[in-house]
Amino acid sequence: MRVETRIFGVVDIAEDKIIRFPGGIVGFPDLTDFALVHDEENGPAGGIRWMQSLQETNFAMPVIDPLAVVADYNPTVEDELLKGIGELKTENTLVLVTITVPKDIKQMSVNLQAPFVINADTRMAAQVIVDSDKYPVRFPIYDILEKMKEEA
Repeated sequence: MRVETRIFGVVDIAEDKIIRFPGGIVGFPDLTDFALVHDEENGPAGGIRWMQSLQETNFAMPVIDPLAVVADYNPTVEDELLKGIGELKTENTLVLVTITVPKDIKQMSVNLQAPFVINADTRMAAQVIVDSDKYPVRFPIYDILEKMKEEA
C-alpha cells in the first residue's frame, strides 16, 4: 500500500505492518488503521517513531517506548480495556506513548497516562487511560533525550 504522508512524502506500507485500533484513538475514534514509520534521516533519536494514520494521511504522531524515558514504567491496566486485541505476553506486547513538541522544544513531554498497547502478533491495538497519579499527562523528556544523544 502506498501512502502519501505530510511528513515523509510517499511511503510503502506492507499489509502485514498495519496496526488496527478497533476503537480508534482518544479524540479520533474514526482513525483505526496506522503504521509505525521510522525517521531514517534523523536516526532513532531515543527510539522516536511516528504513528501514521492510513485514513487521514496528514495525521501522524511522534511516539516512543515509555521505558526509554521512565525505566520503571509499568501501569496497571484493566484486562477489559485490552480484550479486543488478543492475548498479550511479554514477547508480543509493544507499548508506546505520544510525544508533545511545543514551540519551546525544551518543554517536550510524553503522555504517560494514555499509552498505546499493541499486540505484535495480531497487529491489533488499543489506547488505554491509566487511572494513576503516578503517570502524568505531561512528563518532561527533553533532558532525557539530550542525554541519550550524548551517550550514543
